[in-house]
Amino acid sequence: MLISIITLFPEVFDPILNTSILKRAQMKGKVTFELINLRDFGEGKHQVVDDRPYGGGPGMILKADVLTKALSSVTKNPTAVGSLVILTSASGKPYKQKAAQKLSKLNHLIIICGHYEGVDQRFIDKYIDEEISIGDYVLTGGEIPAMVIADSVVRLIPEVLKKPEAVTEESFSDGLLEYPQYTRPEEFEAKLVPKVLLSGNHQEIEKWRQKKSIEKTKKVRPDLMK
Repeated sequence: MLISIITLFPEVFDPILNTSILKRAQMKGKVTFELINLRDFGEGKHQVVDDRPYGGGPGMILKADVLTKALSSVTKNPTAVGSLVILTSASGKPYKQKAAQKLSKLNHLIIICGHYEGVDQRFIDKYIDEEISIGDYVLTGGEIPAMVIADSVVRLIPEVLKKPEAVTEESFSDGLLEYPQYTRPEEFEAKLVPKVLLSGNHQEIEKWRQKKSIEKTKKVRPDLMK
């Protein structure tokens, strides 16, 4: 899989992309990252990438022509029958695990990091397949959401994680939050591990975990129960 990221701050990605699962995925040849610096396509001596919004208002807008040049520079994956261009945006569609599962099946994912007050709508209309938001709040820029999306997608690529069941037995994989987990010591500050987890009865353990998943989801995320 090729993941191309267009950003004003490519330097912030290195520590994340070269750590833990994302690093191992690259070493296994399961994913390749391409970082494109939007500033390289800016105009004039100061490499300007933004301008004031028509109609007035605070903030600056990323220019459609600059973004188009940057997008045109993206390496074309010859096997990218399944490719998608997404924009990280506070006004985008809420990001869910199902979206991560869909994106993980692509050959080429292109992420454009939104910034400032937004992006010229003409560029969005012509080139963006999906606008994605990672939550109902506003961040300084789209770099952190791009990292979130990349991490959530890469870990779902087959053979990236050592144990395939790691992505099927976790929160949101079946629409519920994950059940509580315990490890040694068996007693911690007068609290014991639930007996059923020590029983060795896998059928009963599975029933307990399902019950606890439902209880936790009802308490923490009742909206998911709908």
